Amino acid sequence: MTPQPTPATLAPTALLDSDHPAVGDFARRHALGADDRQRATALYLAVRDGFRYDPYRIDLSVPGMRASSVLEIGVGWCVTKAALMAAAARAAGIPARVGYADVRNHLSTERLRRTMQTDVFVWHGYVDLWLDGAWRKCTPAFNIELCERFGLLPLDFDGVHDSLYHPYDKSGQRHMEYMRHHGSFDDMPLQRIVEGFRATYPQWVDSDAPARASDFDADVARETS
Repeated sequence: MTPQPTPATLAPTALLDSDHPAVGDFARRHALGADDRQRATALYLAVRDGFRYDPYRIDLSVPGMRASSVLEIGVGWCVTKAALMAAAARAAGIPARVGYADVRNHLSTERLRRTMQTDVFVWHGYVDLWLDGAWRKCTPAFNIELCERFGLLPLDFDGVHDSLYHPYDKSGQRHMEYMRHHGSFDDMPLQRIVEGFRATYPQWVDSDAPARASDFDADVARETS
């Protein structure tokens, strides 16, 4: 039986801060449509394409991981963009949860591979939205411009089918493999995410700023030119 939404899937939290004025304003401006499905799909595109994906800007502190931080700095990565999507959906009255999986990503920059020392991305973030009596998954991480540069198939979301990463890119090369699903949560399990990052990427997490001073878009442009 499909788990029904609980009051927690509409409630603000410290990390999914749907009660933040900027999140509420974002939801009012972008969650437009005749029903929840249309509103959710419009909101998905606003999060996916309105904020540049930048894995060099990871900040695992509470302020750095809040949904509203994406609005403040204008960029995000899979976990924080999922947090914004979930928080904005809640602000729009659509029940939302955050979900996580470990994935093998075959496409990244040389600097990121060197920093992470693996092609496994742990605790990759996505969102569950309650639409038409079922939970629908969506992944608003990669903005359309990045997809075009990397030769990726952009992830669309119609509010009916799950929107998870394509296994192959436009040319038929491996893109993303889902290895382990952690499940869905009413709030971001930040402590578990930090523990997972420390165990998997100790040099990255414990160093001062291995990639944060670099330009992810510039690296992508250089490697795909």
